[in-house]
Amino acid sequence: MKTILEIIKDSNYNLALFDQNSVAELEKNIIVKDGKPYVTCIIRGKEIVLKPEEIVRQLYTMKLLNEYGYPKKRIIFEHPIHFGREVKSADIVIFDKDRPLVEYIIVEIKKPKLQDGKNQLRSYTNATGAPIAVWTNGGQISQYNRKDPNYFEDITDIPAADQTLEDILKERFTLKDLIIKDEIPNKGKSLKTIIQEMEDEVLANAGVDVFEEVFKLIFTKLYDEHKSRKDKEIVNYFLKGGNLPMVAEPAAVYGASDGDSYENMKKEVAKIDDSGFRVLEFRNTGQSEADLKKKVQKLFDEAKIKWPGVFEQASQIMLTPSHLSICISSLQNIKLFNSNLQIIDEAFEYLVGKSAKGEKGQYFTPRHVIDMCVKMLNPKAGEYMVDTAAGSCGFTVHTIFKITGHLFQNTENTEEEKENVMKDIGIDFDEKVVRVARTLNLIAGDGNTNVLHLNNLDFDRWNETISSRDWLEVYGAGLKRLEALRVDKSSYKEFGFDILMANPPFAGDIKESRIIHKYDLGYNEKGKPKSKVGRDILFIERNLNFLKPGGRMAIVLPQGRFNNTSDKYIREYISDKARILAVVGLNVNTFKPHTGTKTSVLFVQKWNGDAAKGPLCPKTADYPIFFAVSEKSGKDNSGDYVFIKNGNGRPKLDKKGHMIIDHDLHNHDGELPDGVAETFIEWAKSQNLSFWK
Repeated sequence: MKTILEIIKDSNYNLALFDQNSVAELEKNIIVKDGKPYVTCIIRGKEIVLKPEEIVRQLYTMKLLNEYGYPKKRIIFEHPIHFGREVKSADIVIFDKDRPLVEYIIVEIKKPKLQDGKNQLRSYTNATGAPIAVWTNGGQISQYNRKDPNYFEDITDIPAADQTLEDILKERFTLKDLIIKDEIPNKGKSLKTIIQEMEDEVLANAGVDVFEEVFKLIFTKLYDEHKSRKDKEIVNYFLKGGNLPMVAEPAAVYGASDGDSYENMKKEVAKIDDSGFRVLEFRNTGQSEADLKKKVQKLFDEAKIKWPGVFEQASQIMLTPSHLSICISSLQNIKLFNSNLQIIDEAFEYLVGKSAKGEKGQYFTPRHVIDMCVKMLNPKAGEYMVDTAAGSCGFTVHTIFKITGHLFQNTENTEEEKENVMKDIGIDFDEKVVRVARTLNLIAGDGNTNVLHLNNLDFDRWNETISSRDWLEVYGAGLKRLEALRVDKSSYKEFGFDILMANPPFAGDIKESRIIHKYDLGYNEKGKPKSKVGRDILFIERNLNFLKPGGRMAIVLPQGRFNNTSDKYIREYISDKARILAVVGLNVNTFKPHTGTKTSVLFVQKWNGDAAKGPLCPKTADYPIFFAVSEKSGKDNSGDYVFIKNGNGRPKLDKKGHMIIDHDLHNHDGELPDGVAETFIEWAKSQNLSFWK
């Protein structure tokens, strides 16, 4: 007999939204005829072929009956919807309690992709006047209130049989509720797809800068969650008292089957009395659209004061009240304070990409690549670290995580931790990503940040930039910390950093002779300046100048720099300045969908024979180099992340409640087999490398 997992395999449907008992109950009732699986339909009472979409329909209907309390008499399958002479069938319809012939909730299952299902639902609800619509493919789910023929507004959940839509909209909602109902793990959504939905619904035609308006909303929502940090401490205290920290612990802690730990964590959180908790403000609670905008603008104004230098103090939310209402409803059930920041990164990369960031070949580095670099370079408290092409500052933030020992958790750093955090600096030439990075650093660093908006390659002209009063107001404190590390106090060419990690832009050439003349790699073998030089080539030299003797670096480079005969002079330049520690070849999918360029990460340590100047790395002509090639990129050919699943086909969650990317770069705190990083660490210790002694 075919199992449900076998039937659903290789389809666009899955079972992540359903509990194992329901799946087992349905599977128990399968009978096979002529080699095909059948079950007796839970609503129609007749035998039907069990195709993937039918599995999802039967399981979702079991939820409607068992969890929401709807009686069978109010539910119908394949309900005819009339469009003039044309008739279509809705997958599931729930009728109004008091008007048994009036459609109340319409559920779409046959369209396994969200946008297709949403378009189908829009036509069904417009034809029937049904106020609530649901789309699901078993792995993701979206629930909407049809405000008018033009707009769908996300709702937290559909009403139970004994509730009204107003009950859902006006429910008291605290951080406890957000933890339990977070749509990222619960509905299989991503912040990126939610923003794309918002674009389809309202933003594309709103006449606003989409990046700016979405950034304002994410910034404001982060602040709203930040205001509830005391409640977070209470939740943590309660669960730690029962040896249940507010994370999805391994199954052994709960005695549960693998993959259910997150569900069990939610059950424990649900027991907490949150009557004294702060009510979250970034929510559409049924007030007028004008009042909602006033409330959110006030919250935004508070956030600008708390985290300065990201938005002008006079900046306003430009969305109309009706458009803002839709966007708030879309974002309100997403918990942004998730410790690995991946959900925010993915969303901002998408938004910044729409502003042509990719034209310069600069892409946000996937978090599992960042973690590999951090693990291998082993930053320690007290060391100074810089990212010279910072993007969203993943390298600096994850260095903060490593040094402080805790992640992006909306908790207070100690004074010692704050001092160490201030030794991490990021620099980028793109003003938009600098603001994104400052936001994440302000939060991770408890209100302080060292992310600077400067053109790193054109360091001779920094004085022109930093002479601006407006620039100094925003970036002055971070600049002072950077200037303290200058080798020559009159120049911005050389610094004394312990660690540098960067993914510099590698598309396009620098053609300005004024810049090229400042770099050794800007000249050919005859000593004549070149007419153009690859951006990443100049970044190699620039980055080495940021390191003190014995300092170490990880840099992402196009694979050709390691292979091309014409690039031999670059390799010779690097080996003259530093010991090549390792080269890790990344899979071609790593930076998709933005680029399919094959890349590798180069790890080096600057030569140093003087212990007084830095960690020892005496120059030698002959030494071993660590080589590795990643075979699992964590992404598919389309650039979508590939996640680990447990034995039931559901996404496996780590100890922080996050889905685990399927890669081989590191062991994800023991959730994956040892990877490149762990193998390197073992090798580095055997080689007595200074930073692994």
